[in-house]
Amino acid sequence: MISEGGSFMRGMLIGGAFCIVVTLLGHIKLSHEPASPHEHHHIQAPNKEDVLKLSVAERRELSQSIRVYCVILVRPKDLSLWAAVRTTWSKHCDKADFYSSEHVKVFDSIVVDSNDMWLMMRKAIQMAYEKHKDDYNWFFICQPSTFAIVENLKYFLLAKNPLEPFFLGHVVKDGDLDYVDLAGGIVLSVGTVDRLIHVMNEPEKCPEKGGIIWKTSDDKQLAMCLKYKGVFAENAEDAEGKNVFNTKSVGSLIKEAMANDPQKVVEGCCSDMAITFSGLSPNHMQVMMYGVYRLRAYGHSFNDALVFLPPPDSDND
Repeated sequence: MISEGGSFMRGMLIGGAFCIVVTLLGHIKLSHEPASPHEHHHIQAPNKEDVLKLSVAERRELSQSIRVYCVILVRPKDLSLWAAVRTTWSKHCDKADFYSSEHVKVFDSIVVDSNDMWLMMRKAIQMAYEKHKDDYNWFFICQPSTFAIVENLKYFLLAKNPLEPFFLGHVVKDGDLDYVDLAGGIVLSVGTVDRLIHVMNEPEKCPEKGGIIWKTSDDKQLAMCLKYKGVFAENAEDAEGKNVFNTKSVGSLIKEAMANDPQKVVEGCCSDMAITFSGLSPNHMQVMMYGVYRLRAYGHSFNDALVFLPPPDSDND
């Protein structure tokens, strides 16, 4: 992992590598198949050429139709990360709220009054759905150590119907269960949340605690509950098979790429369509913010097919 006291050149490596992320490029085909109980599927972003065939009005309508509500699960021990997320990427969500285990005077949050991560996630999703189901059609759930490029998430979701049961992220297999790793962030369509709310009212299928399900991690329990409603985890990746939801930091991925092939650091590290990175410190988040949103090549014209604008009242970069 890149240390907080690293050199300027290391910071520039991160900034340069991720300057291209916001161009939203990617020679990726759209793919979605009905979910199977036996294996997860691989979901890819829209093809740029197909998007360019749309009229300007159609592109604008598409870009405005994707409304992302960000749910960040926090605890008092996360205060420094909490502060970093507030001042960086979360400003690009259509709306972002922090759901905390208990009341904290320093920051505004929605208190779920539980230290159990599964109960925190359940209550946060229930509260978010009850209050915002008519305003937002995609729900992004993450921890405060996650950095998200919301525009890339919106581009990835472009041709996907939010009323369908999408359960997206970095999929991990555990026996017969495929689940989305919370470290990389979890994306639920409003159609999936609707199904989840229903199964939460069936304690024999989706209990709050007790039995075998209580002993598993929160992200596994979420997958187990959704499985009862026929919703299965789907791995999000680009055309080259690279994950776009990452459960590691940029520094860790770069180190791994350098060890595997020093001649292909960027190609071996991360997708140009990357949506999340995890395990970041507050300082790393500021470096990421610089590389993704602030660093620009003066005079270069980006030919993006779409523009995703944060809320008008957002103090975004």
